[in-house]
Amino acid sequence: MLTLLIAFITAISLLLGIAAVRAARQRTKAPVPGTPARDFTLNAQDGNPARLRDFRGHWVVLYFYPKDFTSGCTKEAHNFQQDLALYEQRNAVILGVSGQDQVSHEKFCSTEGLHFKLLADPHCELSERYGSVVNLGVARLSARHTFLIDPAGIIRKVYLKVDPAKHSAEVLADLSALEKASPPS
Repeated sequence: MLTLLIAFITAISLLLGIAAVRAARQRTKAPVPGTPARDFTLNAQDGNPARLRDFRGHWVVLYFYPKDFTSGCTKEAHNFQQDLALYEQRNAVILGVSGQDQVSHEKFCSTEGLHFKLLADPHCELSERYGSVVNLGVARLSARHTFLIDPAGIIRKVYLKVDPAKHSAEVLADLSALEKASPPS
């Protein structure tokens, strides 16, 4: 009887521990402006690793999106692609992140004519670190969030409510305003 009671208490403790870990994951907050961007290494659609620190000296548009080939995500990606030359003129790179794997990103870029990096986050670990995960019970997806990171690696703008049709224009306007507020030294 004592053995059964100990086993029961152990099982309850284990379940409570798992629930606490899940709750802590769900409480991960998005980083706020003025804080250092959280570094990472993820594989891009070409199979090469991309590290945030490799983009020091550039503005970085780190955008999270739910899924390749869906209407909103495709619209958002097309708008970033359409404005890519404007970002490059401002010394900015675009990095898209979602839970699909490298193969899906490669097909998405090829099919949709995308010429910026899409990073594979199949376990949503980076998405989670940036407070950008949607838990759907049986599945987890990256939330549609964007972080504008300055050349020193500091987050300057956070977008938690994104309209895919207008987002690239919004980011470009904010990037221009931020550049005017703090010209290069």
